[in-house]
Amino acid sequence: MTGCDFEKQRLFRKAVTIYWKSESEIVMAYNAEKITVLKGLEPVRLRPGMYIGNTGRGGLNHLVQEIIDNSVDEHLAGYCKNITVVVNEDGSATVSDDGRGVPVDMHPTEKQPAERVVYTVLHAGGKFNSSTYKISGGLHGVGSAVVNALSKKLLVDVYRNGYVYHDTYAYGSPTTKLVDGELPKEKLTRKRTGTTVTLYPDDTIFETVKFKCSAIKQRIKETAYLNPELTITFHNKRDGEEPEVFHQPGGLSAFVEDVSDGLTHTSPVISITGEKDGISAEIVFVMTEDGDENIIGFTNNITNPEGGTHVTAFKSAFAKVINQYARNELGLLKDKDANLSGADIRSGMTAVISVRHPDPQFEGQTKTKLSNTDVLKAVDDIVKEQLTVYFDRNYEVLKDIADRAVALSKRRANEKSKINLSKFSFEGNGKLVRQESNDASKCELFIVEGDSAGGSAKSARDRKYQAILPLRGKILNVEKVPVSKVLENAEIKALINAFGCGFMQGYGNDFDIEKLNYNKIIIMTDADVDGAHIATLLLTFFYRFYPDLINEGHIYIAIPPLYRVGEGKNIKYLYSDTELEKYRTAHPKKFTIQRYKGLGEMDADQLFETTMDVNNRLLKQVSIDSMAEATEITHTLMGSDVAPRRHYIEKHSREANIDL
Repeated sequence: MTGCDFEKQRLFRKAVTIYWKSESEIVMAYNAEKITVLKGLEPVRLRPGMYIGNTGRGGLNHLVQEIIDNSVDEHLAGYCKNITVVVNEDGSATVSDDGRGVPVDMHPTEKQPAERVVYTVLHAGGKFNSSTYKISGGLHGVGSAVVNALSKKLLVDVYRNGYVYHDTYAYGSPTTKLVDGELPKEKLTRKRTGTTVTLYPDDTIFETVKFKCSAIKQRIKETAYLNPELTITFHNKRDGEEPEVFHQPGGLSAFVEDVSDGLTHTSPVISITGEKDGISAEIVFVMTEDGDENIIGFTNNITNPEGGTHVTAFKSAFAKVINQYARNELGLLKDKDANLSGADIRSGMTAVISVRHPDPQFEGQTKTKLSNTDVLKAVDDIVKEQLTVYFDRNYEVLKDIADRAVALSKRRANEKSKINLSKFSFEGNGKLVRQESNDASKCELFIVEGDSAGGSAKSARDRKYQAILPLRGKILNVEKVPVSKVLENAEIKALINAFGCGFMQGYGNDFDIEKLNYNKIIIMTDADVDGAHIATLLLTFFYRFYPDLINEGHIYIAIPPLYRVGEGKNIKYLYSDTELEKYRTAHPKKFTIQRYKGLGEMDADQLFETTMDVNNRLLKQVSIDSMAEATEITHTLMGSDVAPRRHYIEKHSREANIDL
């Protein structure tokens, strides 16, 4: 993000903030004139985050995913077998398929070609008609229009009826003139159907317009596993790479094999399928010796990184089945014994859950979490029925899963009993500087490196709502050590205690996110290599032991400036060397420059103004776009095996910009 972008954001915040003197004035001023009606695609451009999650790299890539999802829906309808995705030399992206092609005939009520309606009208599309798409991932019907609204240029070619029809847009508005109400067309020399869309993201909206090709490939790879009869070709022309073809006839079983590659399997790959009340589910899982629980959910081919009702139902049903067998069939649990925890039962599980629903409902347009309540019963019934059949025929597999869960439960209880977290209270750990308020919804915890930065942060903070927790050195790399070692680390114990939401998720039964003391947990480290390393270690800790804090949007990274330039009232803060070079070009005369080597070099006022003031600071919210990719990268970069890490670094060395 450039300095200009930061300035635009700050000016925007000032422009939209209104200060009222009294409640009566608010009431008097609130009338019909104050109701703003946004027409066409204006709402998308004004509030893009409502539609694509954010305007960072994740939101940018989401544009491509929306177009890919449209093509996949054509495949689900039985009309598309091949999709090609290209990141072009000029930075644009092209998605092409061999489906039916978007309809181009005149829409009966909109009085313009249906293709133009699809790309310019929110909540327009064939996915609202069950006769057109019985199963669809884009049922909200805003994907194509949203992509168009957030593109400075969009090119659409529709192959249909023996012609190729052309349409073009700029910032969501058509730039192609209709001829007698029809799109311009050319006669095809060969029979072809399908749709090709080329998009140029709007650089006035997005922090960067450089697509993250590795994330696009990961999404394509997952899609190929979910659709064994579909072939997707990805070509990164921008970086001069060769085309890659993704075709996975092995389906979800091959997906689970891939995700669990390198782990020691303690069970065969188990696959169950079923359908209840129009909802179908395919679930494939494997148990491993040395892995963490890794459950990946999909709905109608759309990845749900925050899970949802399908994941919840599977986890609950699996635990119920194992507990029932352990108590009634295997005799591992006595009447006085409590049930085994779901975390112990599923420890080491790698699973993929794919459901197909005629009317999926999600939390948000980006479809990160499935919310249909009817899925709970459907998946619960399917899992209980199919697992009972499987375990009755594979008794040794059942016994091994149950035995391991019992052993793990005993080991965790033993390890947990050795640690007394209560002695690390707020008053006793000597580190946490508490805020005054107890309103968790407004409170923030800043995790800072070192006593120097901690001292500045303590002086700079808003004492009412902001708490400071300085870390002394780097925390453990939790990917390389057993849990018992993690719990012995003083820094980690201080973190656990500060959060207040109980023991680490998946390691006991007292984790309760409702008891979290802070709405925002903000990692605030120096803008250098050591600072990035500390942030990475903290993110690894959160991902492995407190994933719900990430999934529920509580984890952030502060963005401190690198430079302070100018004199007197003309002071600017710059956040990268690129911004500094641009500033030098724009200010050829000499100017004062201060390079911040660390947060401790800022005085309290500067630190507050740039990094802690809620009205001016910039934060990056941590999210997970793909559980499969996150697990693979975490294991590769933070695990004990050196060879995969070396290979990854060598392969991606030219992408050396750290995108936290």
